[in-house]
Amino acid sequence: MPGRILVVDDDPSIVKITNLYLSKNGYEVDEAFDGQSALDKIRSGGSGGNYALIVLDLMLPRVDGWAVCRELRQSGDNTPIIMLTARGEVHERIEGIRMGADDYLVKPFDPNELLVRIDAVLRRTSRPVSSQPVSERAELAVGNLQLQLDACTVSVDGKSVALTRREFDLLAWLAGRPEKVFSREDLIAQVWGWDFDGEDRVVDLYIQRIRRKLGRGRGWSLTTVWGVGYKFEVSASC
Repeated sequence: MPGRILVVDDDPSIVKITNLYLSKNGYEVDEAFDGQSALDKIRSGGSGGNYALIVLDLMLPRVDGWAVCRELRQSGDNTPIIMLTARGEVHERIEGIRMGADDYLVKPFDPNELLVRIDAVLRRTSRPVSSQPVSERAELAVGNLQLQLDACTVSVDGKSVALTRREFDLLAWLAGRPEKVFSREDLIAQVWGWDFDGEDRVVDLYIQRIRRKLGRGRGWSLTTVWGVGYKFEVSASC
């Protein structure tokens, strides 16, 4: 599992200790001390290829962590991101998830906890898509929505839509089981995994993001079943 990780923080001591812990556990580490340098490294592939994950502080000089995350996701870059924040306010965590962060950690943090979270995120984002039907179909098409399950790509009306890996997993899980209602707990277990220790409201945020990216569906919809959960609903004409 170990790969190359970009650590972005303007505190040299945090970068140094994080680098030490990650290197000892088999990861290759690149460093950046401001948001613009981080974007430059990401665009150029760093010193040897794409990154497996980015550890991203929010309060950065030149370009802040919010802007870095936003630019990456808007450009279709789905590299997993763990955000570091000096405060633990709920609205910051929610905003980070809305922007596309995969996890967050409040400063000051134990490097061992960061290591565990990195391992967990990489396990979740690198595992095979759990939603592929037993029939092993490589494609799932409903109305104006098309999913390539083996390539993890999505298109609406023939136009490609950039989803993060977990957004894709969530959509594929629901779309592969039309009309069945899943609770937040069900979806956490199937898409995030039992080792996820965040709040189940994260499902609501991911559903909102998927709806916003896909737009209005023809022949299908991601439906909220109030008090129960969510389902992928297919129109009778489909």
